[in-house]
Amino acid sequence: MGDTMPNDNAAQGSETSQKTFTKSFYESELKRLQIELVKLQGWVKQEGLRVVVLFEGRDAAGKGGVIKRITESLNPRVCRVVALGQPTEREKTQWYFQRYVPHLPAAGEIVLFDRSWYNRAGVERVMGFCTDVEYQYFMHSCPHFERMLTQSGILLIKYWFSVSDEEQEKRFRGRLNDPTKQWKLSPMDLESRDRWVDYSKAKDEMFAHTDIKQAPWIVVEADSKKIARLNCIRHFLSMIPYEDVTPIKIELSPRKSLGGYVRPPMSDQTFVPDHYGSD
Repeated sequence: MGDTMPNDNAAQGSETSQKTFTKSFYESELKRLQIELVKLQGWVKQEGLRVVVLFEGRDAAGKGGVIKRITESLNPRVCRVVALGQPTEREKTQWYFQRYVPHLPAAGEIVLFDRSWYNRAGVERVMGFCTDVEYQYFMHSCPHFERMLTQSGILLIKYWFSVSDEEQEKRFRGRLNDPTKQWKLSPMDLESRDRWVDYSKAKDEMFAHTDIKQAPWIVVEADSKKIARLNCIRHFLSMIPYEDVTPIKIELSPRKSLGGYVRPPMSDQTFVPDHYGSD
């Protein structure tokens, strides 16, 4: 499918260049795209679609920022994020894909994987967390697994966020200086910084084996976070032909009278201390 939304109104007026890319344009365009995401959500729910989106890429490539902008206006019962931690000892003995299968969507659901089964082709391969046999098995079986998903009716979309060495270094240093983001910088991230070429080779090998017709890899240039967010969201919208099934606007009726109800004394309740209210 092309990079054009099936809704003419959605694409109208959204073209720009990096020279004219301003904060105000970004905010207005993001808002417009988020409104389209709400329409898409309604269509997915009504039609009982099952959608899986994988977000992969180097550390600090901006995957989390895109996921946040997609989900912040959506119903978490329709669109949910899966970000699995390290496998347990029990999970290590399972079929590799087994821990991911329970998180696949039912009818009317969108699931966004913040990293996915491709951990085996990336960090596990580079860091030696899997054996050569396990790695080769993954490369052989992954295309079959994904074809099974698509043949079952799941729409599988795979995004790879591409970021330059220089930009990744800049973002790493930014995390070091921001107390709210320091948790994003783990020893594993620092190790990946020192193994840039190894990760590049692993990604090339992964693409060679798993860039299949039924679920191709879609690369998002991510050196500019804001441009990457808009491009990715717009492309995601283009992948699902949807219609606006927004319900008719609800009119609020006048509030009913209290009917003699008396609220219990406030002194009988425990409140959060007000540190910021007026005196």
